[in-house]
Amino acid sequence: MNNTMVIDGHRAIIQYDPEIEMFRGEFTGLNGSADFYAESVEALREEGKASLRTFLEVCQEKGIEPVKAYSGKFQVRLSEELHRDAVDAAKARGESLNQFVAQAIQHELST
Repeated sequence: MNNTMVIDGHRAIIQYDPEIEMFRGEFTGLNGSADFYAESVEALREEGKASLRTFLEVCQEKGIEPVKAYSGKFQVRLSEELHRDAVDAAKARGESLNQFVAQAIQHELST
C-alpha cells in the first residue's frame, strides 16, 4: 500500500507537508490519535516508534484498549444505477453482492 509505514505492527499513513517541509505520519486503527513528524524517512520511523510508545503507555495508564475493533460491516451509499450494475455483475459471476464488493476492495488494495 502506498504512503504507509508499519511500525511495531501498527500501520501509519505517511504524507509530505510542503508548508513545513516535513513528513507527517498518523497511525490508523488506534482508539485515539498518534501522529509524528520528521524531515527524513529514517527519522520518521524513529519518531513514529516514540509516538506509538507514548500512546500505548497512556492507554495502559488509563485502562483504554489501544487498538480499534472492526465489525467487518459498513454501509456504502451508491447511485441507483451503480447499485443495479453491481448486483447484475455479482449475479453474472454467481456471487453475492457482498462477495463482489469484498473482492473489488481486495483488488484495489493489492494494486
